[in-house]
Amino acid sequence: MTDTTTWAGARHRRSVTWIVALAALAIVFDGYDLVVYGTIVPTLMADPTQIGEVSAQQAGVLGSYALVGVMVGALVTGAFGDRVGRRKTMLVNIVWFSVGMGATATSTSVTSFGILRLLTGIGVGGLVATAGAVVAEFAPAGKRNLYNAIVYSGVPAGGVLASLLAIGLRDVIGWRGLFWIGALPLLILLPLALTKLPESPQWLLSRGRREDATAVSEKFGIPLPTETPAPAEKVGFAALATRRYAVGTALLGLMSFAGLLLTYGLNTWLPKIMADAGYDAKGSLSFLLVLNGGAIVGGLIASRFADRSGPQRVIATTFVLAALSLVLLTVGFPPSVLMIAVAVAGVGTIGTQVLVYGFVSNYYETSARAAGVAWCAGFGRLGGIVGPLVGGLLIGAGLSNDVNFHIFAVIAVAGALVTILVPASRTDTTVPDTRPARATVDV
Repeated sequence: MTDTTTWAGARHRRSVTWIVALAALAIVFDGYDLVVYGTIVPTLMADPTQIGEVSAQQAGVLGSYALVGVMVGALVTGAFGDRVGRRKTMLVNIVWFSVGMGATATSTSVTSFGILRLLTGIGVGGLVATAGAVVAEFAPAGKRNLYNAIVYSGVPAGGVLASLLAIGLRDVIGWRGLFWIGALPLLILLPLALTKLPESPQWLLSRGRREDATAVSEKFGIPLPTETPAPAEKVGFAALATRRYAVGTALLGLMSFAGLLLTYGLNTWLPKIMADAGYDAKGSLSFLLVLNGGAIVGGLIASRFADRSGPQRVIATTFVLAALSLVLLTVGFPPSVLMIAVAVAGVGTIGTQVLVYGFVSNYYETSARAAGVAWCAGFGRLGGIVGPLVGGLLIGAGLSNDVNFHIFAVIAVAGALVTILVPASRTDTTVPDTRPARATVDV
């Protein structure tokens, strides 16, 4: 069959629904980790009894430590994920991240806080790099951008969760309690993933494990490709350096760099910027809530257009929307209009990065998919590292908030230009067999 948007049966749909839900929940905690730090920065800077004296510059550095860890985790996952499999990689990183969040809650100094943030980031990077590969290999082709958007909308959804919990509970459970909440995947997500997350049949076939792929197909109703892909000569990062992918890989990395610089820069410093502009604590956190809420709604809507017309033009458009909305934030509109501009900025920054992951995960074939997503997540995190640092340096230097927003707008325009230049790529041409799994097993 050539209509890959249909389902092989109820069991196929149910299995993919579970897989997408688990991947999305894992990414929710990535978003939670991203935003929860921004919600506690004012507390750490105002109260030296928590972990010691924290200046604006130090707060920016601490915000970047987790991103260094994310970069390391993503790149390590890229080196091994295409070799050891999607399932094992996902399970290991769920445990790693959860333990790291819990340990960070016990920090008593700036040094220990920074080290534990870095170590936690390693697990986050592994989850981000693996989730896209998982969805790309289980979702029907005509729904991949939508399902990737659902999964990576977990980032702004986690941001919304962190904002709401900070608004309602920060004064009750403190910043340490907010970090203990981040350890919940160990109790909630891991048991479900152990039973509901299978290994990717496409990955098993790419490693020559036909019997194992057939067993997964029979148990979960996942259709197998009608043609078994030939083992790739180069796997993982080695494949990214080939003539087929080299230029695209470089440009996709720059796209992710721009998207994550905007995402992390705004999520880290928006509450502080709005507080400096005269808003109280809950008011400044409300802007963070709107930023991430706009990203969720806008990202899902944009993903529908991406499935129909391709993600490249849609991503370039959302980058431009980000630039326009960030400039509007400097005009001095009333709060209601500013909220709308912040929501659009969420679509163009965090929502754009959601679309970037979907674009990247479908750009590569199975043998290079985890490495491709890992490259973009890892290299992109350099942008995430720069974002909080730039914000901290500018705020520490006493420059106006308008300067921050104008710099971010220029970066968004650059992201749009890079997106337009990405060359087309041919991914796996094997078509999933939508016959019931039993037919492939009995042969």
